[in-house]
Amino acid sequence: MEVQLRENERIDDLQRNGYKIIQNSEKFCFGMDAVLLSGFVRVKPDADVLDMGTGTGIIPLLLAAKTQASHISALEIQEESADMARRSVQLNNLAGRIDIVRGDIKEADKIFHAASFDVVTCNPPYMIGRHGIANPDAPKAIARHEILCTLEDVVRNAARLLKTGGSFFMVHRPFRLAEIITVMTTYKLEPKRMRLVYPYVDKEPNMVLIEGCRGGRPRMTVEKPLIVFKEPNVYADEVCDVYGF
Repeated sequence: MEVQLRENERIDDLQRNGYKIIQNSEKFCFGMDAVLLSGFVRVKPDADVLDMGTGTGIIPLLLAAKTQASHISALEIQEESADMARRSVQLNNLAGRIDIVRGDIKEADKIFHAASFDVVTCNPPYMIGRHGIANPDAPKAIARHEILCTLEDVVRNAARLLKTGGSFFMVHRPFRLAEIITVMTTYKLEPKRMRLVYPYVDKEPNMVLIEGCRGGRPRMTVEKPLIVFKEPNVYADEVCDVYGF
């Protein structure tokens, strides 16, 4: 299906099922964190999935390609990003599987019914406060800094929207790991799996992938490290598999 591109927009190939995504290089393009999260997520056939803070829709598109989820809802507060996501859904003829919903994560429990999803995913803003932000209304600032929602907003609403036994998947930064686990347990999203992502084998981790279970029992598996580059500018084999190269 043909869609209209706006100023500074382009169409990128996702290397999965022939799917493509519309991006705007002047605003915000998806990063490796979203792709790695899509590889970490486990979705059973016929599951109902919600992606909170979907941006331009990268995670729903990748999950539609990689899983047999029956339906994926995607929540995004910024209209420009939501519009790009809607047109990417149309571009890939996925209107029957993916719905893009304009709305606030803080109001997610009012937009969707409680306990209605098997899986909730989120690639939230990582940074606390507004230090170094030139324009707090800019799309990149909103995506990266906790301007419009906090970690607690994300976890609280994920817990309310998940069915008992449902799974929450998130990518975040290791420097906030203690806070992440504390907030998840507070809202009865028991941490079950965790994986640290390292840019190189001899560097500190710069991402953490974590899964929680709504109402689960205490016990967490820490998976082997994920190393992104085996040498400068050369992805490790596992990362290539996640990307579909």
